[in-house]
Amino acid sequence: MLAYAADRRRIAERRWSPRTLLLIAAAHVALIGAVMSARMDLPQRIFPPPIVITPIPIPNPPPPDPAQGETRAKMPISVDRTRVIVPLPLPNSDGLDTKPTPLPIPGGNTIGPRADPLPTPVPFRVGPRFATPPSDVRPPYPLSKIESEEQAILKLRLTIDSRGRVIAVEPVGKADAAFLAAARRHLIAHWRYRPATEDGRAIASATVITLRFELND
Repeated sequence: MLAYAADRRRIAERRWSPRTLLLIAAAHVALIGAVMSARMDLPQRIFPPPIVITPIPIPNPPPPDPAQGETRAKMPISVDRTRVIVPLPLPNSDGLDTKPTPLPIPGGNTIGPRADPLPTPVPFRVGPRFATPPSDVRPPYPLSKIESEEQAILKLRLTIDSRGRVIAVEPVGKADAAFLAAARRHLIAHWRYRPATEDGRAIASATVITLRFELND
């Protein structure tokens, strides 16, 4: 065993230089400082710092204006308004119609006192208009009156139907029979009228004419 131990190489002892020792010491100091800084910063991250509220002072209101106070003191608190009632003259009852107005109901009757009836509308009428040709106007002269040279003026009432034809000739006042017969025959046979109308509808009518029998010189 001694021979084996004598042949074994001895591990040389490591020697540290001063610079290496200085670097190692500086590394340890830096590591210790980093650990301490992390420990101090950890509570601040978990628990943030409290919020500090700084109160802002409110300025005091300006002192009241003495002049404005006097103006407000002079103004009344309430106004007493008195309602004025103006009497109106009453209408004269002498000229008032105190009769109640009847109410109309279907059928033409009324409720209440009977009022004056409404005026009946007057129908629009147009009389007969002469429409006989000029060649048929003059009736023939009676032969007996030509020989005696007698003349006559007849006032006649004519009855005209809804077609405009003369259906009757009657004297108004005295009339010679010969002249009346000659006039009646001719007027019924030849005279024509545009019939009278009432609201645009043709109706029978009557008219009065003056017919002269005169001899030419």
